Amino acid sequence: MTGKNDIEAAGHFVGKDFSVQANLMLNAKVWPAMARAFENTKGDLADRMLAAMDAAQAVGGDIRGRQSAALIVVTGKPTGMSWKDRLFDLRVDDSAEPLQELRRLVTLQRAYNHMNAGDLAVEKKDNEGALREYSAAEKLVPDNAEMIYWHAVALVNMGRVDESLLLFRKVFAMDKNWATLTPRLPKAGLLPNDVKLIERILSAPTLGPK
Repeated sequence: MTGKNDIEAAGHFVGKDFSVQANLMLNAKVWPAMARAFENTKGDLADRMLAAMDAAQAVGGDIRGRQSAALIVVTGKPTGMSWKDRLFDLRVDDSAEPLQELRRLVTLQRAYNHMNAGDLAVEKKDNEGALREYSAAEKLVPDNAEMIYWHAVALVNMGRVDESLLLFRKVFAMDKNWATLTPRLPKAGLLPNDVKLIERILSAPTLGPK
């Protein structure tokens, strides 16, 4: 026998090119709210899925409370290389605010996606395209030292050393370990094997106004 609580615990909705499902929910408002949010949210697939999950939580969410969340988004043209095909593959296994943490991870992944696109542009000798991608990454996570550091490294390899120094100084002030890493990069082919250049980069923390 199925009671009212059992009916409210699970359900689904099928829309145009999407469906939502839910089980062990607090009430029967959850999946309709997910569908409305997905349909009415602008942005890419990740944005719309996050909106749907937020809407689900706002009307009651999981009857067991908040603990985990996950998001997977793949390209529409699979290459057989999962590391390229998965635009987002994120999960939060145990958190008091899993959707907030998932959003933070999505933003971070977006930044790394821009960084990867920048690296690809460098390989294609598209310096301006690379700098656009690196700048986009930094705007998403302005306090992430790694994003700024590799942007600076790219500028050096483009011959734009003066522009790189301000970024190096910013990174070294955030975490001096990046200064420790820098002299190791020439052996890996990631910076020119030029002692004076490396010394100039390492002096970046003392350049200009503090």
